[in-house]
Amino acid sequence: KHGVIALVKPDMPSIFIAPDDAVFDKNVSNIEEVLARKGPVVAVTTEGRTELERLTEDVIYVPDCPTYLQPLLTVVPLQLLAYYTAVARGCDVDKPRNLAKSVTVE
Repeated sequence: KHGVIALVKPDMPSIFIAPDDAVFDKNVSNIEEVLARKGPVVAVTTEGRTELERLTEDVIYVPDCPTYLQPLLTVVPLQLLAYYTAVARGCDVDKPRNLAKSVTVE
């Protein structure tokens, strides 16, 4: 295999956004492929989709909602993960590096 799947390794978690939608089964297949390569998986899915619990114990549930709102709900746990990961690494989350404080308009 090549591409993104070649990056899978035991010390690099893969985070899947797998809400209850038309491609849920494809997401499950991709999760199984990562697990077959010994990669840890964190899954964000819709309440009630307990199938993922048989694959990984790291499942984050978001409330069931219309499909067009799913991106808004699934991004919140990822934003919190990014925030707390940055804090744990000692990054100054209030002053990110390379932040441009001005906007240039042409």
